[in-house]
Amino acid sequence: MSGKTDSDKPMRDRPWMFRTYAGHSTAQASNELYRKNLAKGQTGLSIAFDLPTQTGYDSDSQLARGEVGKVGVPVSHLGDMRTLLDGIPLGEMNTSMTINAPAAWMLSLYVSLADEQGTDRTKLTGTTQNDIIKEYLSRGTYVFPPDPSLRLIKDVIVFTNREVPKWNPTNVCSYHLQEAGATPAQELAFALATAQAVLDRVKESGEVPEERFPRVVAAISFFVNAGVRFVTEISKMRAFVDLWDEIARDRYGVEDPKLRRFRYGVQVNSLGLTEPQPENNVYRILLSMLAVTLSKKARARAVQLPAWNEALGLPRPWDQQWSLRLQQIVAYETDLLEYQDIFDGSAVIDRKVEELKQLARAELAKLDAMGGAVASIDYMKESLIASNAARVADIERGDQVLVGVNAYTETEPSPLDSGVDGILTVPESVELEQIAALQAWRQNRDNDAANQALKELKEAASEDRNIMPPSIAAAKAGVT
Repeated sequence: MSGKTDSDKPMRDRPWMFRTYAGHSTAQASNELYRKNLAKGQTGLSIAFDLPTQTGYDSDSQLARGEVGKVGVPVSHLGDMRTLLDGIPLGEMNTSMTINAPAAWMLSLYVSLADEQGTDRTKLTGTTQNDIIKEYLSRGTYVFPPDPSLRLIKDVIVFTNREVPKWNPTNVCSYHLQEAGATPAQELAFALATAQAVLDRVKESGEVPEERFPRVVAAISFFVNAGVRFVTEISKMRAFVDLWDEIARDRYGVEDPKLRRFRYGVQVNSLGLTEPQPENNVYRILLSMLAVTLSKKARARAVQLPAWNEALGLPRPWDQQWSLRLQQIVAYETDLLEYQDIFDGSAVIDRKVEELKQLARAELAKLDAMGGAVASIDYMKESLIASNAARVADIERGDQVLVGVNAYTETEPSPLDSGVDGILTVPESVELEQIAALQAWRQNRDNDAANQALKELKEAASEDRNIMPPSIAAAKAGVT
């Protein structure tokens, strides 16, 4: 016998939140997937919305044709949200919603459903991405111009600070900046500049009492990306921690170190996943995940991993399970959570962190001189285009090796390749069924109440009142 007792075992930190990014077809099908994933040990939800929902269109809009339910779940009204989260107590669930331009509306539906369930709003935990600036830089699912978009972000922050204090009202998103080609220094600087623009707007509004403003700063979270160059990525995350602490302390006067913590969730790099030899993506995903979990000082609060076959299409439940199991193996089978930060005192890491911080500070100073993130959107966009062009050129020349793409392309037949069943496809009938259900919803609601709610929402917007209370009223009236 070893003579060891339970007291000899090292203390383990709690693991990060396990998520999978999921949603497709219909609210009912997505709900079934969520409940399966939660039963397998997933500890939080991450909702993927379809493109019409992301850009503010109902499923029966002409502009939604052909896209309903394809890359996410369609959610137009309270009934959809009710079905999507059926059987999931909102007071006990941490829910991330990847939604930007219509973030205020999705939060209104979520809060309305919580009210229906009898859940105290102060108990709700989760995140609305609500970063419309990065939509201009990298994705394009914006609805309003930058300045009104910033006003909507501000309204959501002010409302949650008052009524839903555990909610992350905006998730400043550097993930898509890296997907658009950003260098690590650009990812740091552009994301931090966006956070500053948002906080400056809230502060200038005067709608949050000065003594509560540190809580606003503390509620800002980030959604980041990590690639396979994990020494650089670990250093980038440690640089994020240091720079955010500086900004919170020096720019916004936050004295409590706990309120200056850099809090972030991560989906690791999808840009680097390859269609040729997709089985190799498992290794890429693991290496990228290590970048955001190895350093305790800069460890992610929540992790969601793409599936090995994401470059081919929507993952099946088994593919998502494989990604979830990877997180669980790292968290529970390794000894990672038993130690303090294993990079403290590393000369290599310290040198790389300082290099990235200097580059990011210089870029931030340039953006400040231009008037901040909104005023410098064109400059940032051009910088991302140039960085991405350089990345593509490196791959085409072979200077950046992509195994299976521009090197080591020979391959044996893969037993994982099962043809059309290897990816999830959404039947064309889903769109017709979704449209019929949406039209039935409109017919069955009180249209006078819905029109009155829309009138009051429009008045609040034009009178510069906070749009969240009338949005919630509109959600409850059945507005789509």
